[in-house]
Amino acid sequence: MSDLPAASLNHLRQPDLGALRVPFSSHPPRILILYGSLRTVSYSRLLAEEAGRLLTHFGAEVKFFNPEGLPLPDAAPASHPKVQELRELSLWSEGQVWVSPERHGAMSGIMKAQIDWIPLSVGSVRPTQGRTLAIMQVSGGSQSFNALNQMRILGRWMRMITIPNQSSVAKAYQEFDPNGRMKPSAYYDRVVDVTEELVKFTLLTRDVSGYLTDRYSERKEDSEKLEQRVGLKSI
Repeated sequence: MSDLPAASLNHLRQPDLGALRVPFSSHPPRILILYGSLRTVSYSRLLAEEAGRLLTHFGAEVKFFNPEGLPLPDAAPASHPKVQELRELSLWSEGQVWVSPERHGAMSGIMKAQIDWIPLSVGSVRPTQGRTLAIMQVSGGSQSFNALNQMRILGRWMRMITIPNQSSVAKAYQEFDPNGRMKPSAYYDRVVDVTEELVKFTLLTRDVSGYLTDRYSERKEDSEKLEQRVGLKSI
């Protein structure tokens, strides 16, 4: 007998190695990239595009969301076309990249608005849970990690698998050539590291993300709700 008086033993499950060893899917990893600036010369967008090229090289299928025209959260209904586009892309994705400039020591409002429009759940559908996430930021001054730290917290809140590596590009205006391509540098090397790691984590987890995010508390809650519904029908 288990000495766990506070637990509902019917909903405790031992880790199942078989559930973690399913056959790998063969289609390219589906990666959505979000960036947090609408400027004509946007270094977060340029960094996002550079990451997209690398992800494509590593075998991923990449899509971008352009935040132009996205309303502020709660300023429009969820049926707004840009909101629907964002949510559909999030559902399509198996991994995501968030790239934000740092403004006033934080991620940009445009970046936060995109994340706020993606709910934790819509009925039984969860647009972000179990998906992998890579985070990157650009700064106009010295290297900082404020936006990265905030996005990492949000990734956890959105129940995503945020990879350990991350990229912070300082003085971003110096790191891109006139054609908008990132120059060779230690910063560029880190972007390569992050994209490579994201593809690896996505390949490793995408087929078992449902099992990885299967939680005791939710199994217990769902069972209790079912019992209540059955009880009401029998009255």
